[in-house]
Amino acid sequence: MKLTFYTDYSLRVLLYLAHENNRSVTITELAEFYDISRNHLVKVVHQLGLNGFIKTTRGRAGGIILGKKPNEISVGNVVRLSEPDIDLLDCFNQEKDHCKISRACKLKGILKKAQNNFLKELDDCLLSDLLIPEKKFFNPDIPIHFINNL
Repeated sequence: MKLTFYTDYSLRVLLYLAHENNRSVTITELAEFYDISRNHLVKVVHQLGLNGFIKTTRGRAGGIILGKKPNEISVGNVVRLSEPDIDLLDCFNQEKDHCKISRACKLKGILKKAQNNFLKELDDCLLSDLLIPEKKFFNPDIPIHFINNL
């Protein structure tokens, strides 16, 4: 399974905002920091706002802040929101399943179990679990030592 850029950008927006501690930021600031398209971020921010993950304010003094505390945002919820089709195989969805062996296939069961375990791991991970010291987040030249178990 490969997550879309849309999901990647959604998570990046939330991480940036979480490190900003309620400082209002602009889409342009996010686009420049990550070196990604402002137009893509407009769509991402719109959807995150509609679903309560962020709050947006329009106008000259406008900007974006988190709509929830980092410990209230599950990575799994963000992934489900931003992925158009999370299923590994079409046979997981009865409307798309056209496989002749679907009812007797054991592969389907093991892959569905793997997908569920993947999503459970993401559900168990909160945005707050992904935060690192602010100085290291905003300065990519400082090495970060990753821990295998969050």
